[in-house]
Amino acid sequence: MKPLAFSIDIAAPRQHVHATMLADAPYRIWTEPFCEGSHYIGTWEEGTKIVFLDPKGSGMTAIIAEHRPAEFVSIKMLGFIHEGIEDTESEEVKAWAPAYENYTFTDIAGGTRVDVTLTVADEYFEMMSDMWPKALVVLKEICEQ
Repeated sequence: MKPLAFSIDIAAPRQHVHATMLADAPYRIWTEPFCEGSHYIGTWEEGTKIVFLDPKGSGMTAIIAEHRPAEFVSIKMLGFIHEGIEDTESEEVKAWAPAYENYTFTDIAGGTRVDVTLTVADEYFEMMSDMWPKALVVLKEICEQ
């Protein structure tokens, strides 16, 4: 597992950036760099289950570990979903789970800084290093419209 960290400054208030980042329709747009058709099922309420899926029904299962609106969101990744079947028990999953993806929203002059920290399996490090900055640029564009 390797840590990754990304940051972007967005010319919009924290509450707007937070709401836009997590709302269904914009989420589908800003996550396209990861996979066209990406979406989630569930809510962002602390303690609830949420799944992140591609159009074929594969992706990740998680729990919202912490959620302080417009301040901080922590997603506890628990496993994979392959063709609609959850895997939280295989050796492959046990090698990395749980893993966390955290979003921090901070006031800055003229807007909001979004910091993203996560840990990824070694085989996904390069891919995520490439995709996250692209996704954050799209998020910035959406929030600043």
